[in-house]
Amino acid sequence: MGTRLRERSGDLPKPMVPVLGKPVLHHQIDLCRKHGFTDIALLVQHRHEKISEYFGDGSAFGVKLIYAIEDEPRGTSGALRDALPLLADRFLLLYGDTFMDVDLRKLWNAHEASGAVGTLFLHPNDHPQDSDLVDIDSHGAVRAILPYPHPEGREVRNLVNAALYVLDRAGLEDVTPAEGKADIAKHMFPRMLELGRRLHGYVTPEYIKDMGTPERLDKVERDFVAGLPERLSGRQLRSAVFLDRDGTINREVTHLKSPDQLELLPGAATAIRRLNRSGTLAVVITNQPVVARGDVSFEGLDRIHARLESQLGAGGAFLDGLYLCPHHPDKGFPGEVPALKGPCSCRKPEPGLIDQACRDLGIGRRDSWMIGDTTSDVEAGRRAGVRTVLLRTGHAGADAKHAVRPDYIAPDLADAVEWILDGHAALTRRLAPIAIEASQGRRLVLIGGLARAGKSYAAQVLKELLHALGRQAHAISLDGWLKPKSDRVEGSGVRERFDLVTASAAIAAAADSSSRVVLSEPVYDRIARNAGAQHIEHSVGPEDVLIVEGVPALLMDDLLGRPDTMKMYVDVAPATREARLKQDYAWRGTPDEEQLTTLAARELDETPTVERSQIIASFVVELAPKPEGEE
Repeated sequence: MGTRLRERSGDLPKPMVPVLGKPVLHHQIDLCRKHGFTDIALLVQHRHEKISEYFGDGSAFGVKLIYAIEDEPRGTSGALRDALPLLADRFLLLYGDTFMDVDLRKLWNAHEASGAVGTLFLHPNDHPQDSDLVDIDSHGAVRAILPYPHPEGREVRNLVNAALYVLDRAGLEDVTPAEGKADIAKHMFPRMLELGRRLHGYVTPEYIKDMGTPERLDKVERDFVAGLPERLSGRQLRSAVFLDRDGTINREVTHLKSPDQLELLPGAATAIRRLNRSGTLAVVITNQPVVARGDVSFEGLDRIHARLESQLGAGGAFLDGLYLCPHHPDKGFPGEVPALKGPCSCRKPEPGLIDQACRDLGIGRRDSWMIGDTTSDVEAGRRAGVRTVLLRTGHAGADAKHAVRPDYIAPDLADAVEWILDGHAALTRRLAPIAIEASQGRRLVLIGGLARAGKSYAAQVLKELLHALGRQAHAISLDGWLKPKSDRVEGSGVRERFDLVTASAAIAAAADSSSRVVLSEPVYDRIARNAGAQHIEHSVGPEDVLIVEGVPALLMDDLLGRPDTMKMYVDVAPATREARLKQDYAWRGTPDEEQLTTLAARELDETPTVERSQIIASFVVELAPKPEGEE
C-alpha cells in the first residue's frame, strides 16, 4: 500500500480500504455476484488475514471464496501464474484497488465474440501521459502495449489499460515466469503479442477508477455521491455533446495534414474536462475529406488524432469517442482515392456519424447536443434530433451552406459547455411557469429587450418547453427584418432600423390563418450586416405558437393589441450586456472607434425606448443578476 494512503487507512490491505462505508473489495464482490460470477479466487498477500476475517468463505455475501496466498511478492503476473490451478478455463481478472460500475457480463460476452485469448477493458482518462496505454486497430485488435513511461516521441490514442480483463487460461504458463516478479501489463501482454496471440480491446465509457492515493479515493467517493458511475453505466441512455473538430476544438487549418498543424483553441481542454467530470460524453464528429483527396492516409489521420488526444490529456481532458467521415463528394483531385469519392451517409450534414455514435455508446438524443462552427454541423445536429450550438470560432457559420438557424449561438466552446451544463437547465426552470401560461390559448409571444440581453436563448428555451407541453412553437427573430446597414441612419431610433411593417404583416398573416401556412423568415448575416440571402421556412399550423424575439418586439403596435398575445421582457445587467456587445463587435472586426460611436448612439436612441417598453410586459425575466448595489 502507498505510504500516503496508509497514513489514512492504517495498515489495511488496499482491497479493505473503505469506500462510502464498506471495503472496495466488498463493492467488487457485490458487482461480480450481480452479473452472475459467484466463484471467486482472492489472490492475497499483505495482511491477508484481514480479508479472510471479513469475508470468510463468502457465503454471507452470496458467493464462494477461495484464497491463494503469496509467500513472497511475485507481481501481478507471477501471482496469477501461481493461482492458475485454481482458475477456470476462462475467467475475469479484477484488481483489488479499483472501484467500478461495469457490466461484467457484457464484457465477458464481448470477449467470447472476439475470438481473442484475452480482452482488456480500455477507456480514455484525464492523465494519459502517466498511464499504461494500449494501441488497437479499427477492429479492436491490440497492436501494442505501451506501459508508462512511454517510448520517447511516440504518440498514441488515449486508451488506457484499466486493469480489468477476461482471460483464457490455456497458454498463460508460457508467458508468465515460474519464479521472480513480473507484471501483467508490462511483461505478460507484450509477450503474448510477440507470440502472435490475439488480444482484444474493449472500449467503453463505464466508470472504473483506481483509488490507490488519498486524492483518488476522495475523487471516487465524490463521483459516487454525484451519481457519475450511474450516468456512465449504460443502464439508462447516456447524454453526450457531439463536437466538431476543426474550428471548434482546434484552430481551423485548411486541409490539416500534419500533427504539427494541430493547435487547441484557448479553453477547449478546460471545456471538455467539464463535460468529462459531469458524466456527459464528449464525442467528436468530423468530416475529414483530406483522406479522400489523398492528402492524408488513415494512419496519418490516426497520428493527428493521437496528437489531439495528447494535448487534451495534458489539459486533464479526454474524448469518449471520435467518429470521422473520410469521403468527399467531388472527383477530380490529383492523387485522390477513388473508393472514397462520391455520396455517403456519414458526411455532415448527414447525421450518419451521430447515429452510429448513439448506437455504439448508448446515447439518448433528448439530452444531447451538437456543437460546431459551420451550418453543416448545425444541420447534422438538427437531422439527428439533438440540440445545436453554433460557435463564433472557426468559420462561425460563414460557410452559409444551409439555411438553418442553430438553437443557440456561443462565443466559444467554453461558453457553450457552460450553457449546456448550467445555463440551459437554470433558464428552463425560470421559464417553466411562463410556458404553462403561454400554452393556454396564446398564439403570439413577443419577447423584447436590449441587444445582447439573451432574448434568443429565452425564445428557444420557451419553444422547447411548449413542445414538452404539447404545443408546436416557432422561434422567429426580428433581426431578419433589419434594414441593410447602408439604409440605416444612426440616431433615427430603433424602430427605423427595422422594417417593422413587413415583419408585422408576415407574422400577423401566419397568426390569423385558420389553415397551415408558410412564414418565410429572412436570415440576418451579422458579418455582412444584411438579410434576405437565405430564408427559414416555418410551416405554421393553426394551433401553433409564434415566439417573436427582437429588440423592438414590444414596440410592434400592430401585434401588441391582440388578445392572444403574451408580452415578455428580458433584462440583463448593464455590465454583462456591455461586455457581450463589445465581444460581438470584436468578432465582427468592428474598429474600436466605431464600436464606441455605435454604443454611444444606441444609448441615446435605443436604450431608453426599449427599457420603457418593459412596463407593458406581463413577465420580466432577468437572465444575468445585476451586481449588488447596481440599479
